[in-house]
Amino acid sequence: MTLRERVRGVVEARWFQTAIISLILVNGLILGLETSPAIMARYGETLHRIDLFVLAVFVVELGLRIFAHRSAFFRDPWSWFDLVIIGIALLPTSGPFSVLRVLRVLRVLRLLSVIPTLRHVVTGLFKALPGMASISLLVGLLLYVAAVMATNLFGGSAPQYFGDILTALFTLFQIMTGDSWGEIAQTVMAEQPAAWVFFVAFILASTFVALNLFIAVAVEALEHENDEEKAAAAGDDPVLVELRALRSEIAELRRDAERTRDGV
Repeated sequence: MTLRERVRGVVEARWFQTAIISLILVNGLILGLETSPAIMARYGETLHRIDLFVLAVFVVELGLRIFAHRSAFFRDPWSWFDLVIIGIALLPTSGPFSVLRVLRVLRVLRLLSVIPTLRHVVTGLFKALPGMASISLLVGLLLYVAAVMATNLFGGSAPQYFGDILTALFTLFQIMTGDSWGEIAQTVMAEQPAAWVFFVAFILASTFVALNLFIAVAVEALEHENDEEKAAAAGDDPVLVELRALRSEIAELRRDAERTRDGV
C-alpha cells in the first residue's frame, strides 16, 4: 500500500470525519464565546490559542485531502467550498483587513460539506433554484400588479404606505411577510371599509400560494436527490434504473399479449 493510499484511508475514515465535525462544533462555540466581553477578559488568550489550533488542524486536513485525492480534489465543488472557507480564515485580521475577522464564523459552514445529510439537502436546494426562480418571477409580477393597484386605490387614504409605487412595493412585501399587516389594513379601512377585500386577496395569493409553491419545488428536488442517492448507493446509474424498469414493463406486456393470443 502506497503512502497516498494510506492517507486516503485516514482521510475517509469515520473516526477522522467525526473528529473534524467535533472541531468544527468547538470552533463555532469559541466564535460565539468571543462575542462576550466578560468571557474574553478572563479567557481571551486561551480561546485564541484554541482557535489557532483548530485552524491549523483544518489546514492540515485540507492538505491531506489534496495529497490523497490529487486532481480529483479540485473536481469536487464541495472541496472548493472548503478551500475557500479555509482560505478566508487564513487572511490577516488586523489593520485594513480587520473586518475579515467577522468572516471566521464561516468555518461553521464546513458542516455542510462534512455531514452527508446536510450536503444532500443543500445539493437538492441548488437543483431547485431554476424552479424557484420561476416562482420568484411570478411573485415579482404579483407584487408589481398589486402595487400599481394599491397606489391608485389607497394612495390618497394612506400615503405613508401607498403614496408611490416604491413605497407600495415595500409595504406589500411587508404584508407578504406578515409584519404588521393588520395595522396597515386598519389604517386604510378607516377611510375605505371595503379595502379588506384587497388585503385578504393579496395575502391569500402571495403568502399561501407562493409559499406552498416554493415548498413544493424544494420537496420535489429533495426527493429527486434522495432517489439519485439511493441509486448511487446501489451502484446503479439513475438512467439505467429507468431503462430496467421500462424493459420489465415491456416484457410484462409481451407476456400478457401471448397469454391473450393463446387463449384466443
